[in-house]
Order: sequence, then structure tokens, then C-alpha cells
Amino acid sequence: MTEVADALAQQMWDFVFAYDAAYDRAAQVAGLSAAQACLLEHLSRGSRSMGELALELSCDASNVTQLVSRLEARGLVARVPDPDDRRIKRVSITPTGRDVRGAVRRAFEFPSERIGMLTEQEQRQLSGLLGKVSGRAS
Repeated sequence: MTEVADALAQQMWDFVFAYDAAYDRAAQVAGLSAAQACLLEHLSRGSRSMGELALELSCDASNVTQLVSRLEARGLVARVPDPDDRRIKRVSITPTGRDVRGAVRRAFEFPSERIGMLTEQEQRQLSGLLGKVSGRAS
């Protein structure tokens, strides 16, 4: 790596750490861990099986079971048997869970604060570059 690439790699790490810390603080505002908030966010797109959640969250199924159990105890998610395969449990967000997820989103100001530091042109440029490095260039 060149000196510029090394510096850029460090900046990327610094950004990721700052982003994660801000997300953790936003989750705490709603009385959640970052992992619990992330699980609620995934459920905002529809119900998921426990296995699907484990894959999407890149974690062990036992961790998902623990997260879901804690959220279910607070009435934020519900587990129901899959209508096509009763051996599979599907998890969905409850109306209370949607409210809590909304509180996390409102408390998570990091992206809008940082994007707001850029001009419109810089935002377009950053969007293109992030798309390129993430493999999602348009």
C-alpha cells in the first residue's frame, strides 16, 4: 500500500468506529443494544425466520435466539410458526417495536450530521465513490 492508501484505510476505520459508536448511543437512547436495534431494523422490511436473521446479521443462531427472546419479552417482536413449515419460527416487529425503532432512527443523527457537512456536489461525489468501493456503482 502507498502512503495515501494507508492514510485512507485509517480514515475508513476511524469513520466505521465513529459510526458504530454513534449507532450504539442511539440504540441506548431507546434502551437497546446496537445488536437489538439492528435486528429491529432488519425486521422493518418484513418478517424473517430465525435462520434468515442469523445470516443477515452475520451471527450465530444462538445469538439471534437470545436477541429475539429479549426483544419479545419487551413486546417489540413476536415469534410465530411459519405457515408453510411449522418447524420454522418467523419473527416480526410489533407496533411497539416500530415505535422503538423509530426512536433509534431519530436518535441516530450521525449520517445526516456528517452528510450535512458536505456540499451537494461533494455528496454526489461521495455517493459515487462509496458506490464504487462497495461494488454498487451505478
